[in-house]
This record gives sequence, structure tokens and C-alpha cells, in this order.
Amino acid sequence: MTNLKDATFMGYRRENGRVGIRNHVIILPLDDLSNAACEAVAHNIKGALAIPHPYGRLQFGADLELHFRTLIGTGCNPNVAGVVVIGIEPQWTGRVVDGIKASGKPVEGFWIEGNGDTATIAAASKAAYKMVKHASTLQRTPAKLSELWVSTKCGESDTTSGCGANPTVGNAFDKLYEIGSTLVFGETTELTGGEHLVEARCRTPEVKAKFRQIFDRYQDVIERHKTSDLSDSQPTKGNIAGGLTTIEEKALGNIQKIGKKCIVDSILDKAEEPKMSGLHFMDSSSAAAEMVTLCAAAGFAAHFFPTGQGNVIGNPILPVIKLCANPKTVRTMSEHIDVDVSGILRREENMDTAGDKLLDALMRTANGELTAAELLGHREFVLTRLYESA
Repeated sequence: MTNLKDATFMGYRRENGRVGIRNHVIILPLDDLSNAACEAVAHNIKGALAIPHPYGRLQFGADLELHFRTLIGTGCNPNVAGVVVIGIEPQWTGRVVDGIKASGKPVEGFWIEGNGDTATIAAASKAAYKMVKHASTLQRTPAKLSELWVSTKCGESDTTSGCGANPTVGNAFDKLYEIGSTLVFGETTELTGGEHLVEARCRTPEVKAKFRQIFDRYQDVIERHKTSDLSDSQPTKGNIAGGLTTIEEKALGNIQKIGKKCIVDSILDKAEEPKMSGLHFMDSSSAAAEMVTLCAAAGFAAHFFPTGQGNVIGNPILPVIKLCANPKTVRTMSEHIDVDVSGILRREENMDTAGDKLLDALMRTANGELTAAELLGHREFVLTRLYESA
């Protein structure tokens, strides 16, 4: 792909200057008890999108802060044009509304306590009606490719992941990094055995120390629970069936996603928005839907998802572009694969051409082409929990 620095796409310029590639009006429940009301509003107003989830009651401390950060970040994502928040009571609902309001986009909050479902649904439906009407008038305008924030996470990995699909993401990331893009990777658990390679790529001693602190914290969790290894979890049974017999093998393949030229410029907490361009590491789960949800909450507008054995992941607001280098998976799960890079293993294409193919898919997605996950209705939205409920 030539002249990447001058490449542009047609996106939605939001009130805070960020550029999105989708134009959703979301109905966002603060808590699990508000899911039914949110889904009723989305049923009433065509074009509104409810995002139900199972959490939000009796959380505390860092877990509660992460809950708010994820919901607020989801509402602030540039792929979202407007937000209706529904909660059980006014205080926490208002906190999420105020957080989203800082982005400048339309947002209104409603609560069920003292009002009941029917009155809340009626009022929220009126607000959603106005927001969808407004969103439908918004036009795409030209934006530089460097303004498009791109995240990555892999899933259902096998030997073809580390040899083909993951390095393809790395090649694309190298090219995006050179033009000043904002990029993120994570999956703290899946760096085990290769963490020293990521540490060596950290830009400053401070970044390196923060990365080491996050990784060591994870190791301490294992030690506290008297777990000597990650059997039954890392690698998964699917990974093992695909030829990855140890977490170290999986880690070495995983790290291929950050390419050869990218430097880790900062370390982010879960769902934390980066403060500058460059490559960022986010402390995050390796569970597909959790990590993609965190990326969306951190403000990323497009996602690269390499898979080996085949993963069907999607997200309500973050388009997931899936690529695969496994010829069998491409054949048996073709409807889930956006980019076929199996030619790498057949020596029919090289990493550079595969990276360009992925960037072409990114450009098409940015300009409005739906991903496989979007077409198939995959809208996995899974919040990360830290503790038991109070």
C-alpha cells in the first residue's frame, strides 16, 4: 500500500475531534436490572442499539471504577453518535451521563427507581428518537488514516497464527506506526515466557518499569492462588489441538502482532484511553470479548483479530476485522473471515503483501464496508470483573 501517510478515509468527525467509522446511537444500561428497559427502547426506536450486560450492582473499589470507566468509555467511543443511559437509581446513572457528556456528544440519562419500567421506557424512547434522527443527518467527511485508532487481539490461536496471521498484523502495525497512528495490544496472560521481549521494546525506563509491575502483579495472582501453571486455561484445549503445547509458544506467536518497528510508548490500565499516538500496551484479559470490549471503551475505532482455529467474535460498536492463515479454517468458516492470508504458508504471498491486504480491508471497513462479525450479528459485550460483589 503506497503513500500510506497521505491515505484518507470517510469518517464521522465527533464533537471532540475524534473520528469514528460507525454512527451508532446506543442504549446503555448502567446495571443488569436495566437491560430489559434498554432492549425495549431499542425495540421501539429502529436504529438504536441496546448493549445489555450482566453487571453493575454492589461493586466497589477498583472494580467499580473499572465498571464506570468501561461504560463511560463505551459511550465516548467515536463510533457512537449519541447515548441513552438507563439505570436503577439516579446517582450512578448521572455519573455515567456526566462522563460521556465530557466528549460533547448527545447523552441523556433515565432511572427506573421511583418511575417504573413503562414510564422510563417511554421517556428514554423519546430521547432515542431524537438522537437517531440527529445521527441520520450526519455525513462522513475525509480524515487521515493516522487519525483512525486501531486495536488488536488474537483468539483461537494455532501454529498458523504465530507463523502467518499474527505477523500480518505486525506488518500492518509497523506501517501504521510509521505514520503516527494510535495502536494498542494487550493480553497480559498471553505474554508469559515472552514478557522480556515486550519489556525490551518499551521506550523509556519508566514505561519498562510500569510494564514489569503489571506483569508481575499477574504472576503474583497465580502464586497467591497456589497455581503452578496455567493448565486448562493457557494454552486452551483448542490451542493445544492446534499445535501450541505451551504458554511460551503461544506468547511468542502473540508478540508477533506488534511487528518489528513498533516501540511500546505507554502502558494503559484496563479501558484507559491513551494520551498520545504510538503503540500502547493495555493490561487486559485474554478472553476475546473482554479484551475487545476494553479496547472499545479505550476509544479504539477498528480492531484486527487474527485467528487460527476460528473465532466468531464481534462487538456492538467496534468493527472486528478477522484474518486467518489456516487454510482449513478459511475453508470451513469462510463466512467469519474478512482477510485470507493462508497464501503465506503456501508461499504464494509474503508478509508485506499480506500486511497490505489487511490495510486494504481496514480502509474498506473505515469507509463503511461491514465486517463478517457485523453481518452475522455478533455483538459480544463482556465487562471485566476484578472482585466478587459486596
